[in-house]
Amino acid sequence: MIKHLFKLAWNRKSANALVVVEIFVSFLVVFGVVLTAVQYASVYWRPLGFTSDRVLNVAVDVKQTSDDYWSPEMVETTRQLLLAVQSFDEVEAAAGSHTVPYLMGGSYGSIDHEGRALEFDRNEVTDDLLKVMGLEVVAGRWFGREDNGAAYEPVVVNARLAEELYGSAHEAVGQPALEPGSETRIVGVVSEYRRTGEFTTPGNVIFERRTLENDDRPPRNILIKVKAGAPADFEERLAARLQSVARDWSFRIDALESMRRTSAQIYLMPLAIFGLVTGFLMLMVALGLMGVLWQSVTRRRPEIGVRRAQGATARDICLQIVGEVAVVTTLGLVAGMIVVLQLPLLDILGVDTSIFFASLAVSAAFVYLLTVACALYPSWLATRIQPAEALHYE
Repeated sequence: MIKHLFKLAWNRKSANALVVVEIFVSFLVVFGVVLTAVQYASVYWRPLGFTSDRVLNVAVDVKQTSDDYWSPEMVETTRQLLLAVQSFDEVEAAAGSHTVPYLMGGSYGSIDHEGRALEFDRNEVTDDLLKVMGLEVVAGRWFGREDNGAAYEPVVVNARLAEELYGSAHEAVGQPALEPGSETRIVGVVSEYRRTGEFTTPGNVIFERRTLENDDRPPRNILIKVKAGAPADFEERLAARLQSVARDWSFRIDALESMRRTSAQIYLMPLAIFGLVTGFLMLMVALGLMGVLWQSVTRRRPEIGVRRAQGATARDICLQIVGEVAVVTTLGLVAGMIVVLQLPLLDILGVDTSIFFASLAVSAAFVYLLTVACALYPSWLATRIQPAEALHYE
C-alpha cells in the first residue's frame, strides 16, 4: 500500500512539487518557533537563585565618560550613599552591585580550563547582597568581616562553576577561583544566580567582594530590600536623600519586579510576533493544500468511481487520499530535517540535544496533523462519489 501511495505521488509530481516546497518552508519556520518556545519552557522553571520581591534597584550615574576610571572621592561618595540608604527605617538591607538582575549586558570573563574556554558572569558586590537578594549558600560562607585584610581576594561562585572547576561545591571551597596560583580564593558557593532572568540558560557566576575602600571600583547600582508595608512616599524620600548626598550625580529607581516584567516582554515579544506570522503562514498553507486536494478529487472522479465499482469502500478511498497527503508531507519534512540536522553538527544553536530533538518531533507532528486535517474534507468528498459517476466520463 505504501509503495502504491508513493507511486501515485510520483505520478502527480508536477502538482505535488509546490506542496512539497510549501511544507518544507513551513516546517523550517515552525521548527524555529517551536525550538525557541521549548527552550524558554525548559529553563523557565529552573531556580533563579534569588528573589525580586520588595527589592528596588537604584541605578547610579556618576557622570563620567569611562567606567575604567574612578577616584577615591567617588568611592567615598558611593559609601555615603549606601549609609544614607541603610539609615531609612523602611530598608531591611542594602548592597552595592556592579550589575543587577534582568538587565542586558554585564561583565564577563573566561579562563582556560582543561583545554577549553570556561566563560562566566563576573559581578562586583558588597557584603549585604546575600541579605538583599536572598541567595542560598550551599558550601562555605558568604563575604564577611573575616575577609578584611586577607592575603587573598575572596570570591563566591555558583554551584555550576564550582563543579566545573573542582567536581563539587564543597571541594571548591578554599581553592583558587580562576586558575592555579591565582590570588583569588573561593570562600563560598551559592546554589544559583541567573541574573539575566527566567528565559536564559543558566551559566557560571563569580562574585567579587568590594568594601568601598579607596582602590575599589564603586558599584553602579544599589539594591535595596524594602520592609513589608513601606509607605507610598518612600521612593520619593529616598531619591531626595540620595540627591542630597551626591548633588552632581543622577539616580533612577526601579522595582526589580517591574524590571522582571520588562525583561520577560523583551524575550517573549519576538516569539509572539514570529508565532503570529507562523500562524498566518500555516493558515495559507492549509488553505492552499485543501484547494489543491479539492481540485485533485474533482479531476479524479472517474478514477475514484472505477475504484468504487471494483469494490473499494468509502474507508479505502478516504485512506488513499489521506495517505497521498501523508506521503507528500513526508517528502517535505525529510528535506526540512536534512537541513535542520546540520545545525547541531555546526554547533550553531547552542541548545541541549534533548531540547533540539523534542522540538524536531513536535514540529514534525504539528505539520503532519495540519496536513492530514486539511485532507479530511476532500477525502470525505471523494467517498461521496458513486460508481455510476465514472460512466459520465466514458
